[in-house]
Amino acid sequence: MPSYKAPVEDQIFVLSDVLKVDSADIPGYEDLDRDTLDAILNESGKLAENVMAPLNRVGDEQGCKLENGVVTTPEGFKEAFEQVKDGGWTALDCDPEYGGQGLPYIVATAVGEQFSAANIAFNMYAGLTHGAYSAIHAHGTDAQKAKFLPKMVTCEWTGTMNLTEPHCGTDLGLMRTKAEPQDNGTYKISGQKIFISAGDNDLNSNVIHLVLAKIPGGPEGIKGVSLFIVPKFIVNEDGSLGARNGVSVGNLEKKMGIHGNATCVMNYDEAEGYLLGDMHKGMRAMFTMMNEARLGVGLQGYAQAEVAYQNAVDYAKDRLQGRDVTGVKNPDGPADPLIVHPDIRRNLMEQRSFVEGARAFALWAAQMIDRAHKTEDAAADGLISLLTPVIKGFLTDKGFEYCTAAQQVYGGHGYIEEWGMSQFARDARITQIYEGANGVQALDLVGRKLAQDGGKHVMAFFEMVKGFVADTKDAGEEFDKHFREPLKAASKDLQAAGMYFMQNGMKNPNNALAGSYDFMHMMGHVCLGLMWGRMAIAAQAKLDAGEGNADFLKAKILTGRFYMARQLPMTGAHLKRIESGADTVMGLDAELF
Repeated sequence: MPSYKAPVEDQIFVLSDVLKVDSADIPGYEDLDRDTLDAILNESGKLAENVMAPLNRVGDEQGCKLENGVVTTPEGFKEAFEQVKDGGWTALDCDPEYGGQGLPYIVATAVGEQFSAANIAFNMYAGLTHGAYSAIHAHGTDAQKAKFLPKMVTCEWTGTMNLTEPHCGTDLGLMRTKAEPQDNGTYKISGQKIFISAGDNDLNSNVIHLVLAKIPGGPEGIKGVSLFIVPKFIVNEDGSLGARNGVSVGNLEKKMGIHGNATCVMNYDEAEGYLLGDMHKGMRAMFTMMNEARLGVGLQGYAQAEVAYQNAVDYAKDRLQGRDVTGVKNPDGPADPLIVHPDIRRNLMEQRSFVEGARAFALWAAQMIDRAHKTEDAAADGLISLLTPVIKGFLTDKGFEYCTAAQQVYGGHGYIEEWGMSQFARDARITQIYEGANGVQALDLVGRKLAQDGGKHVMAFFEMVKGFVADTKDAGEEFDKHFREPLKAASKDLQAAGMYFMQNGMKNPNNALAGSYDFMHMMGHVCLGLMWGRMAIAAQAKLDAGEGNADFLKAKILTGRFYMARQLPMTGAHLKRIESGADTVMGLDAELF
């Protein structure tokens, strides 16, 4: 049976030694000293390891059930959810005015990684609630916030986002769900939504749906979409629950993975709803939730790779298979452990170097979000907007890839459900699809984000990398060889790709769009290369000072060297593919497929 160990030491290294959170000029960060972080992350780690992880396989095997219109979650989920609520874990970074703890988002990100790695399907109930909370907090009226947020903060009520319909996915302008205005200021919502994660459950007393719909007479297409709060049970003025609203679950989807989460077909039959934000500006409000969700999904991607890697390492150390070609390593046994073989070691190092780099990337992004929200730093806001599709697309593509790589370590046993590795791959697969499929993320990056605000955010990113390279020119010959020069080369590849788009994209937009997926991966590699450079500097500084766990720090530097030597050079291949243009991609007529 698979196991999970929260990577607290590595998380604290990134937070305290690389990002130096307690000395960052961000309100609330002054309280994030090493001891505080240690206390929080060890406690959340125990919950992840001892409560959530044992239910991961239970959720996969039992799934959710729909009987007589009632959704039930797998055995043990309800009791575990009570422990999460009782510990205040759902309220970590929420507004104290509505019962939250007011901690920085970066703390919730670190905890969220642990929970997602331990049990992704279970954690989605609280994760989607947080996204709905954020949308109401940002766009709701004072009355709406007072009515809904306190019990969403505590997850006494959970939340969802309702976008997709049977005939429209990404193209939301095609939606048919209607919102008929009523004399009392409410709306009657009618239509059907599909793929609604956590659409219903037995974990709490109410579900607060955020539903996109069109008000008759509004503009055509996406410009005519509005967002509505539609509770499962009407909430009375005194906060008590009233009558059941016109909301029902039509079906539970049978899925490849995340079986423990109820993915619902939701039917709205003149359900009472309340406009959230401005009329016909629904996407503006929904994007508050969607952008948060995309960052959370990127986290899910590398979190699944983390737990898969942990189990693959244990198996590789335990499984005896063949002999080391350089000499016997286990003379008392019939064979040597798998981990002695170079190809197994390559596989494990690819997994490890990605996961540790991704963790640093995600926590750095969370720090930018805190800076943008708490200091109104426009540069940080622009940078995180630029990097959101990279976080979502690159980390989930690679997360799934390395879940299957971990499965490969097991050989035939990796394909057998008994060992649990299949579940990690199946659960990770959805992360590449929902909250905007990764092809859409790539198009968003190249088609919108690069040119945003005149291109100043991507130029700021290039300057950031260039500044790091310049600032570390005296870091020593070893750093220069293993980290600084590879990062400089990869950054030049990325800039060359951007220049190709500028020179060729205007005369033929397909030249840019055909290379968008490669560009997203290039940028992801450069971001992880930058993170590895920063981690190597921090680790070496601690070694030089005689501080910390020397074995951990040496391993960190060696893992970084692997990434820079074996992973980062992929930017060159992506550049070649981009520079081949759109002719080979678009050359075959549609009729010939």
